[in-house]
Amino acid sequence: MSVQACTIAVIDDDPRVLESLVNLLSSFGYSAESYKSAEQFLKSGTLSRTSCIIMDVEMRQMSGLGLLQHLKNSNCTVPVIIITGKPSARSEAFYLERGAVGFFRKPVDGEALVELIGSVCV
Repeated sequence: MSVQACTIAVIDDDPRVLESLVNLLSSFGYSAESYKSAEQFLKSGTLSRTSCIIMDVEMRQMSGLGLLQHLKNSNCTVPVIIITGKPSARSEAFYLERGAVGFFRKPVDGEALVELIGSVCV
């Protein structure tokens, strides 16, 4: 899949994080769409055309874990990358064991993130 054909959903309740990640992804040619909550993303109806999801762990109402579980229970195969500003000693392993393809601490390493997206959007 070409970079231009990949649509990345970025879900975070921090508007600064949304803006910076969308700008980063756009600078690499990806189509990036921002959502301020898991609920907003699910209601948008864009899951079927989403190539990858980048989402925060701690959000109001439905958490990143809640959305990850919802997607897994729905047999969704869209790759999910977790980002968090409050990692614990085991949080990376916890999310990877539950189906996430990547885990990043904030501030996110932009190069590593883009490299991972390139490997999962094929």
